Amino acid sequence: MESPRFTFNPKEGIDNPAMIISDDNELDVSLLPRLCHLKRLEGQSFGFMLTQQSGGNFEISTVELWSPAEAGGLREGDRVLEVNEEDVGHWDFSRVVKKIQSSGFHLFLLVLGRAELQQALSIGLDLQMLAKASKGDGCSRPRLCHIRRDPELGLGMSVASVEGPKGRYAVSTVPHGPAERAGVHHGDRLIWINGLLVSAITNSALHRTVKRSGDALTVLVVDANSEACYARRKVPILPVMAQGCGLPHSATSMHLVRGDNGYGFLLRQERLAGSRRIVHVLREVDAGSPAAGAGMEDGDLLLAVNGEAVESAEHEDIVQRIRQSGDEVVLTSISVPGRDFFRKLDISPLLFHELTPLTTSAQGGEHFHL
Repeated sequence: MESPRFTFNPKEGIDNPAMIISDDNELDVSLLPRLCHLKRLEGQSFGFMLTQQSGGNFEISTVELWSPAEAGGLREGDRVLEVNEEDVGHWDFSRVVKKIQSSGFHLFLLVLGRAELQQALSIGLDLQMLAKASKGDGCSRPRLCHIRRDPELGLGMSVASVEGPKGRYAVSTVPHGPAERAGVHHGDRLIWINGLLVSAITNSALHRTVKRSGDALTVLVVDANSEACYARRKVPILPVMAQGCGLPHSATSMHLVRGDNGYGFLLRQERLAGSRRIVHVLREVDAGSPAAGAGMEDGDLLLAVNGEAVESAEHEDIVQRIRQSGDEVVLTSISVPGRDFFRKLDISPLLFHELTPLTTSAQGGEHFHL
């Protein structure tokens, strides 16, 4: 028997669900995935349990009452198709968990309800195609680009307002200039600049920010078609869903194997100069030790242990995690200037870093509270 034929208008996405299955039987638009935007506060969890089913699929098994997950429209039984605009169909469980944990205060989950999933699979629909149909044709992720000023060309870009609502700006680039080398394209829409949402500042403040940017500038941009796509879906464009392009700092993961005298470093809890913020600092790295051999630098800040983020954890809990890891441990760190860079942008330094646990998840039965 020939499988059902499914067609749709990809250019219009969910605003024009021209979906038919043979014999002109119309497919209910409810079969399209839902995009859930979860927003949490400092120290708050998103309030859901993620479970890996047999076959490697990811399901929401629990949604807590009054949680960001419930407020964002997440439901028990939802199948997770994308995390922050990235397809997770072929990811392992630990990678999905780490992606969610590094999302900061905003998380976007593209999901399909249990009943809708069963119906879609029963008529042979491809889930990736459904995800694409929910967005529209050619909808690309935004780019977070770091532009270094050239002595002659400057930033290699200019910014001008575009027709329509106030606060919308287009970028013009110098061919092969600093902006283009950093990943900015001519005609891109400017969304954020040095951590500021451009639609929330005046035109003069925007140009003042560009002029006073010093040796470098970090911008969040997206192409015009994708900007329209996000607007049609009523989805805010945020750094959490972006691709990183030429960012000057990055986290580093180190795989340490215990030597006769331990790992060869101290972990200290310190207060950052001029701040009330408490950080966990790698200190006194012994020459010739496993820590030194793995590339550990004195003064770097600890971000994760065995793939688990620990910036907000208690010092004693972090020490215990390292001890319980046995003779091997994976530590993820970043320099103080690197942490300051990401903090000014209000995003986690782990967002663009693939965390590596010591072991990988099994195919089924895994669950994690997020």
